[in-house]
Amino acid sequence: MRTLTFVSLLAASLAAGCGPATVRPVSFPDPDIGCPAGRLTWALQIEDQRALREAEARMTQSVREAVQKSFPGCRWDSSRDPDAGTITIEVHRFASRLDAGSWEAAVEWTVTARDASGHTLTQFEANEEVSRPNYQGSDNEKESLSEAFRKAIERTALGLRAVSVSEIFRLPQGTLPDRSRPGRTGPSGPHLGEPAEVSSGRAA
Repeated sequence: MRTLTFVSLLAASLAAGCGPATVRPVSFPDPDIGCPAGRLTWALQIEDQRALREAEARMTQSVREAVQKSFPGCRWDSSRDPDAGTITIEVHRFASRLDAGSWEAAVEWTVTARDASGHTLTQFEANEEVSRPNYQGSDNEKESLSEAFRKAIERTALGLRAVSVSEIFRLPQGTLPDRSRPGRTGPSGPHLGEPAEVSSGRAA
């Protein structure tokens, strides 16, 4: 019995030290919105901002594939389109750790979408945490991290879909709408020329 317990703890410790587990593939396509803001072409940048960059290439590929498959109507090669916008995902946390008998998974990143001129169209955070008991006979690291990853991708897809087509058509750089004239009213919600924001809130 002691030998079995020791082997189980050793396996869990080794798994925790080998970098993030492989997450399950996931995507959230919407038949009505094939690409954010009505665009056809976007550049997608994944930036690893974690203090400890474990399995960076694997993590980056998982995020990239999930976002691209959530927007199947997009062309993700911006080299031939000078008007293509850029979606940047800065990853702050992407791991699951064994702590006091449970696996604590966290996936956190910041999403920013900019047009070809560099104007911010939207910026928001996905910050998901999942706690899972250390079930015997189960890959708890993978299951907990996959669930946090799934929630983060779903929030990301919803946030990018919230970028309206009207936000693409902005005033020339350096100009602002004159709202001081009598009788002039602007649209409700965020004014054109200001970034739309979708916030999930940051966990304490």
